[in-house]
Parts: sequence; structure tokens; C-alpha cells
Amino acid sequence: MRDTVSTDRGYPRLHMIIDGEQIPAAHRRTHTVVNPATAAALGALPLAEPADLDRALDAAQRGFRLWREAPAQQRAAVLLGAAQLLRERQEEIARIATLEEGKTLAESRIEVMMNVTLFEFYAGECHRLYGRQLVRPAGLRSTVSFEPVGPVAAFAPWNFPIGNPGRKLGAPIAAGCSVIMKAAEEAPASALAVLQSLLDAGLPKEVAQAVFGVPDEVSRHLLASPVIRKLSFTGSTVVGKHLMKLAAEDCKRTTMELGGHGAVLVFEDADLEQVLKAMVASKHRNAGQVCVSPTRFIVQEGVYERFLSGFSERAAQLRVGNGLEEGVQMGPMANPRRPDAMERLIGGAVRAGARIHTGGRRLGTQGYFYAPTVLSEIPLSAPIMNEEPFGPVALVNPFRTEADMIAEANRLPYGLAAFAWTSDAARQRRLAREVETGMLCINTTTLSAGDAPFGGVKWSGHGSENGPEGVMSCMVVKAVHEG
Repeated sequence: MRDTVSTDRGYPRLHMIIDGEQIPAAHRRTHTVVNPATAAALGALPLAEPADLDRALDAAQRGFRLWREAPAQQRAAVLLGAAQLLRERQEEIARIATLEEGKTLAESRIEVMMNVTLFEFYAGECHRLYGRQLVRPAGLRSTVSFEPVGPVAAFAPWNFPIGNPGRKLGAPIAAGCSVIMKAAEEAPASALAVLQSLLDAGLPKEVAQAVFGVPDEVSRHLLASPVIRKLSFTGSTVVGKHLMKLAAEDCKRTTMELGGHGAVLVFEDADLEQVLKAMVASKHRNAGQVCVSPTRFIVQEGVYERFLSGFSERAAQLRVGNGLEEGVQMGPMANPRRPDAMERLIGGAVRAGARIHTGGRRLGTQGYFYAPTVLSEIPLSAPIMNEEPFGPVALVNPFRTEADMIAEANRLPYGLAAFAWTSDAARQRRLAREVETGMLCINTTTLSAGDAPFGGVKWSGHGSENGPEGVMSCMVVKAVHEG
């Protein structure tokens, strides 16, 4: 990898990448990147000025004209080459991600491999962008083809600092588009490492750019340009709605992966030990800062007390600490805003009558640590039951019937991911039909894979990343009729 001059414990010097050039801070404004485990500064990130964004737009326009003509074999070779480089650089990139985002090193290593499998799958998709010929009488010919949509503006959040940039870059590149990526200012070096792997694998420098800046400034500047033909955004529903309005001014295509409030339906016939083992681990992955994190535990009355006590005991035993340390099971929250949000939401729930079984407090005096927390008997009117908490808190309430449980799962306007645990095959089919969500896990927690679409419904967004759907979201359909 280029430019890996260390500023703190192996953390690389920060820059933007525009038209293949690494752009340093120089005279620009900067954002201080902080290690969430220690609150110590890691480095200074340059923030784009309007001239930088205009240069990125010019490069993206040139890059699209170049890359849309690239044969499938070339696009596939770049993606496969980047996948191999990510394998080779796994430990280095994983360490960077843990330094700037906080998750455990084991989770960061897995995240690198998520990109490897995604790039390998997208490399295959380059060869599968088929059109079709329609049946017509002799002398007539009608075809349907798929063409790259154009330059893409892609905004990625901080919670998966490796995986989110991989999704934002992989699909446009496979489709033949150029892309300007604005990853999160809190975790920039991970995103730069992903893009650098693509450039080192032979991606032309005009095809992909990485800029950082004041989010509202960057989004307004890029989305006001006619060069950009698609917006891809992962983040909160509030920001997503704002960006959709900006994109609508120029009728830009959008893929939106927005907030969630993951429902978990636990039925009396479920294997409770299996449920607890899987759900405690899943809930506390990345300190609960996961858009598909299981959060609202909708538990049938017959197993409610056993589930509540078992979950609380296991959550209380989790080892919380610096993600670089061996044996740590949950790292810090990624920034100081998140513990503040936990205190506000959990405090509001307790004042409304909820019970705390474990946690409910900050940990230590250094960094942004918050204890794994379990609440029960939470009124449905409490803000935490209606706003995505995005943290290490499990909300456990009892319900009597299947109909009541499904109604609670569908109560909110969110619909990104849901989970269900039952051994009843007929009920599994009913849940698959009736739970309003983009992704449903039944007796498993595995919902993200390179070949499977990832996306939500209702306020959780529209469109999909990953799978063939991720590449097709960067294509437009053209019908040609010849006489």
C-alpha cells in the first residue's frame, strides 16, 4: 500500500484520492480522527474544498466514458486482483479499522473477508449482465439490454469502515460506472485502503475517487452536478430523506440503505440455548452499532422469564475493552455521540417504567465504552422503542400470541432486518410471508452474503446492495425495436 507513513501505532497518513493523486491536507481544513478506545488523536484528515469536488467530478466524467467501454474481462480482472490484495493486506487493514472505529480485531478481519467474497462475486457478475431478445415476427427485432447508469456518488458510514466502502465501490465498478466515494470522516483510512487495493489491481485512476469533507457541503455539491447520475447512501433515515430530496431535483437514481430497529420473535417452541448463544453474540457485534442488529426482543410468555434471565447473565459476562486486545468480545462505541445517545434513550426508558437487568452505564474514564445493557417491561411509547438505538442495548418484552408478536414486529415504519426463532415449519412460512422486512433470518443470524441482496423496505430504504441486484442497481434498461 502507498503512503503508509505512521502517525500513531501504525496508523497511515491521511489524504484524499482524486484522479489517482493522493491529496494531502496542505492548506485545507482538517478533521481529527480519534481512536475511540483511548480518545487519542490518530491523524488529520483533509476536507475537500469546492475545487477538489469539481476536480473529482471532472475525473468521474472522464472515467465513465473510459470504463463503460471496458470489456467484462477487464472489469472482472480488477475486482479479482483487488480481492487478492485485500487477502494479503488483511491484517494491516483490520488493524487500521479497529484503531479508528473500535470494533474487535476479529470482527475487522471478518470484514476484510466480506469484501474479498463480494469482489469475487461481482467479478463473476461482470460476465452475467445479459440482456434478452424478444420473440417477434419475421423482419422485426426487439432487444433489451443493460447499460451502466453513469457516475455514482456513494456515501458510506463509519460502522463498517471496510465493508461499506467495498459495497459502494464494487457494484459501480462491476457495472461499468465511475464512482466518487465519500466515506465517513471518523474512519477514513479503512476506506482509502479498499480503494487503493482496486487502483493497485489496475483500476484506471479516473474511475474511482475518494473525497472527505463537511457532509452537507459535499452532498449538496456533488448532487447538484449533472455529472452524477446515481446516489448510493447508507446511513440514518433522517439524512437519507434529505439526500433523496436533493437527488430528486435532477431525477437521479437512488439506492438507500437506511435505519432499522431489528425485531426478534422468540417462540415457545424454540431451542432457547441456541437462541441465547446466537443472539447475545449478534446483539453485541460492533457494540450494537449495526443497522441489522437485533434490538426489539419479542418473546412469547412461556419462555419470557428464562430468556430474559439467560440473556442478562450472558450479556453481563461479556468482556469489554480495546478491540486490539486478545479476548475482548466488545469494543468501544465509535464516537462520543453514541454513549450520549445511550444515556438519553436508556434514561428515558427507565423514567417511563422500564427495568434494567444489567448495564445502563458508561465504562471507565478513557474512550467511549458503554456496558452491554438489557431492559425489560419497556412501554411501547418510550423513545427507545421507536428510535433506532444503535448501541449495545437489548429491549425485551413479553407477548402472548403469534398474531401479537407479528403486529409488534410490523408496528414501526422501519423494515430492514428481522429475526425469528421457532421449530414450527408452518409458522416459519407464515412469518416469511407476514413480517414486513427486507431481510428475515429464521433460526439463524446469517443474513449478509456476497450473492444475497441486502436492503430494506419502508423507512429502511429501497434498492439492494450485494448480489446481482447490487450490480443491476447501477444499470439502466434499454429496449431497442428494429423493423
